[in-house]
Amino acid sequence: MSATMTAAGLVLPMAEDESHFPPTPGDFWQPMFAIPGTDYFVTRPMVLMAIATGLLMLWLWASTRRAAIIPSKGQWVTEQVYNFARNGISRDMIGSKDFLPFVPFLFSLFVFILLNNLFGIIPPFQNPTMARVGFPIGLTLLVYVVYHWVGLRKKGGVGAYLGSMLPGGLPGWIKPFILLLELITFFITRPLTLALRLFGNMFAGHMLLVVFIVGGWYLFKTFDPGLMAVAVPAWILGFALTIFEALIQFLQAYVFTLLAASYIGGALADEH
Repeated sequence: MSATMTAAGLVLPMAEDESHFPPTPGDFWQPMFAIPGTDYFVTRPMVLMAIATGLLMLWLWASTRRAAIIPSKGQWVTEQVYNFARNGISRDMIGSKDFLPFVPFLFSLFVFILLNNLFGIIPPFQNPTMARVGFPIGLTLLVYVVYHWVGLRKKGGVGAYLGSMLPGGLPGWIKPFILLLELITFFITRPLTLALRLFGNMFAGHMLLVVFIVGGWYLFKTFDPGLMAVAVPAWILGFALTIFEALIQFLQAYVFTLLAASYIGGALADEH
């Protein structure tokens, strides 16, 4: 049983009469140890995030420390990922004039989110870091500060920045209403949807995998022939959903980075 729960990413200690099915949001709270002298805990997602950071640093160091004109296989792979973030996201969304300074930031965002998302299906991690809402909020705050800061610098001040949010040619009487809508969009809607989209997709996807994998185990251990027969298709569906989840994890990393680049590009644009 413990192996099944581990496979589903639930590694909490469990008494014989205790059940993690159906899974609840509480099952995703996985403290590992308390910080001495405080009421705070180091959790499993925090450890996974640290591992992801270390792995990415090791990957970039190992693949670029002997960079050459004729690249090795590792350097070639790194260059393809970098070019995807550089040309397919940064340049396309920000424009060829201003995109270059933001490439390191957007490349880091993309690979960091992608690896943490993939942790949801890679043994023995099997827990997507971004399924804890604090991590998407933290990344969104970085994007939030960057696109407002570059907008303020580009426009030359708060008044000019706010004025740039208004489309040209509007009648004077309607400008306050449009400005109010734009302020809600720039300061509330954009960061809120950016964080919740990533969190919601990772949380719901992992919850679905847990339902099929752990649910199949609960059916199997009833030793009822009919229910045991249902457990097999449940595990097959769990396997199929794992493959589908890998696609969703890539898309969510891509969408988050693409929208971040879009917001930066919008803040730098001369016209609304």
